[in-house]
Amino acid sequence: MEYKDYYQILGVSRNADDREIKKAYRKLAKKYHPDTNPDNAEAEARFKEASEAYEVLSDKEKRGMYDQFGSQWQNAQRGMGGNPFGGGGGQQIDPEMLDQILRGMGMGGGQPGGGSGFSSFFDTLFGGGGQPGGSPFGGAQQQRRPQRIEQEVDISLEEAFNGTSIRMSRQDGSSFEAKIPAGVQSGKKILFRRAAGGQDLALKVNVKPSKQYERSGNNLKVNVPVDLYTAILGGKAPVKTIDRQVSITIPAGTSSGKTIRLRGLGMPVQGKKDERGDLLARIEVTIPTDLSEEEMALFEQLRDMRGEE
Repeated sequence: MEYKDYYQILGVSRNADDREIKKAYRKLAKKYHPDTNPDNAEAEARFKEASEAYEVLSDKEKRGMYDQFGSQWQNAQRGMGGNPFGGGGGQQIDPEMLDQILRGMGMGGGQPGGGSGFSSFFDTLFGGGGQPGGSPFGGAQQQRRPQRIEQEVDISLEEAFNGTSIRMSRQDGSSFEAKIPAGVQSGKKILFRRAAGGQDLALKVNVKPSKQYERSGNNLKVNVPVDLYTAILGGKAPVKTIDRQVSITIPAGTSSGKTIRLRGLGMPVQGKKDERGDLLARIEVTIPTDLSEEEMALFEQLRDMRGEE
């Protein structure tokens, strides 16, 4: 198994701080990223190698473990005693101590096998592979799970209705399209596997309030202005849904505040094609303010007629 000198791969000293390590990784990742080097196997290998080095050196616990135990492979390969796990000359790794470290990092006692997508050196030192049936240190290795990054994103109600795509930037300067499904509700987390430099991205969606519609689950509420005459006599009133214009029937004598349910004209139900919530049309009766003298006289006449009954 080949020893990996992560400091040499990134081109930094063993005393490099986090800022230097991140800067060196970004430079290499941008240079060798597969998006900018299509069908280039050598560039892809360099990109994976740099990502593996950054995975270790950017993590305090992994870096400490690598500094303490990783050099054993290098010593063994230089002829200082063969097997770095013991069984030859030279300094040996204490299996019990290393197993305790692994368990403390949540890497021991799980399912054997698995794989990180990095080198066999990485998998053997940090778990996720190694010898068939478990770890060479004693104790089975749990499959290494990628770290998860969480990020929030704001979208409009219209974008939530139709679904949308947002271009997200990675640390290495590359980007990808994060697709937001139609019908997504505020607070929903959408998981993108291996989207952020090999890590999972959990995108928390915040749907911004709408000036026109009030959302309740998959239902929408909207205020519909209706003139006084239509409210008294009955008739039709236009209603603007998010995706179309419709007309509703106003029964004679409709009062302000009455709600009319329009089925299937609300928000799409996420993950269920052709299924939607309802639109709740709340009637707002508008009072005319620019009446002529003749109209005022007719209203006075109507008031007098109603008063005689």
